[in-house]
Amino acid sequence: MPTLNKIGMALTASRRPPTDPSLTRLRVALTTFFALDGFIFAGWVVRIPAIKAQVGASASELGLALLGVSAGAVATMVLTGGLCRRFGSRRITVVTGVLMSLSIALPPLTHSALALGLVLLAFGAAYGGMNVAINSVAVDLVAALRRPVMSGFHAAYSLGGLLGAALGGLLAPHLSPTTHLLLLTPVGLVVAAVAGRTLLTQRITPPADDRPDRGGSAGSAAEGTAGAAPAVQRTGLLVAVFGLIALCTAYGEGALAEWGPLHIQEDLGGGQGIAAAGYAAVASAMALGRLSGTALLERLGQTRALVLGGLTAAAGMLLGALAPSVWLALAGFAVTGLGLANLFPVAIARAGELAGPSGVAAASTLGYGGMLLGPPSIGFLADAFGLPTALTTVALLAATASAIAYAVRNLGTRTSP
Repeated sequence: MPTLNKIGMALTASRRPPTDPSLTRLRVALTTFFALDGFIFAGWVVRIPAIKAQVGASASELGLALLGVSAGAVATMVLTGGLCRRFGSRRITVVTGVLMSLSIALPPLTHSALALGLVLLAFGAAYGGMNVAINSVAVDLVAALRRPVMSGFHAAYSLGGLLGAALGGLLAPHLSPTTHLLLLTPVGLVVAAVAGRTLLTQRITPPADDRPDRGGSAGSAAEGTAGAAPAVQRTGLLVAVFGLIALCTAYGEGALAEWGPLHIQEDLGGGQGIAAAGYAAVASAMALGRLSGTALLERLGQTRALVLGGLTAAAGMLLGALAPSVWLALAGFAVTGLGLANLFPVAIARAGELAGPSGVAAASTLGYGGMLLGPPSIGFLADAFGLPTALTTVALLAATASAIAYAVRNLGTRTSP
């Protein structure tokens, strides 16, 4: 019986070289937006310890303030699928790239946990909208290229995050959070303007035989009516399944980004530069994993790649959370990032293939629900049991993602008659 492994292999069944130069230019421009997304977000996360001290927040108060990022992102994701269908995913990508570049300057201007949470709502809204939009464009471009390159786009996000974390680590001892994050605004605006021009002027034209058959002329009207509702239900179920995998993954990514530096600095006694290195270790490992993601998926198939990735992340996070030294914790973070690397891209890509921008939006909303759940949960658990214990929940959810992928390994092909 066909499995999710074969679904992953089917992505490469009918390749054609990307001979159209416009597709190459689009791929470069979209890759740039993915990198910008990671770069700006990393600039924020590496300054969280300093901004926490600035606003005088406890762990639980910081968790509630960080909820602003996730709440803003999830609220926007619910709407962005419709906006992409109405105005085009590429236009929404450029608009949200500009908004994200502007809103990154707001968090260091606050002086209370409440004010921080409110401005993080705006930052999260731009971040969430941009993630749905760029992934929707990526799904269309993957179809046009006939190559499984989604992991490559997400590798650019991780490389952008690595650059942002490295820059933050270098600047942290010398610049205030306000100066550092204000400098990111003009950088983001310039990149969005240059890459956005290419993104808006080039066209994506998938081959006719790649366009999904939404039903109609083939077969009788009775067959179409009888099969439409079950097909929609099966598609919705699969989108939800991949959304759950994305949720487990995003929980881990958010926890590592927002609590990892704090764990290094407060629990293990690392300085601000070493704290930034915690996120850099995750970003570099995720970039490595995603750069090799296409080959990994072709070799192992989706099910094995997802199961192995989740188990690797679970083992790495147990080491990162419970290690007694900074360097062992950094190694654990890196292993976690390597394990998580391809879970989210595969989940979002499959949801997009199944249901277009609506599928991307639905799976992303579920996925970033992990970020919505993560910050306050870890904050409250940290107050009750300590941050190291709270971080072990990342390992639990990574293992859960593996279990889900294995449990539904035969479900994917039942969407087709």
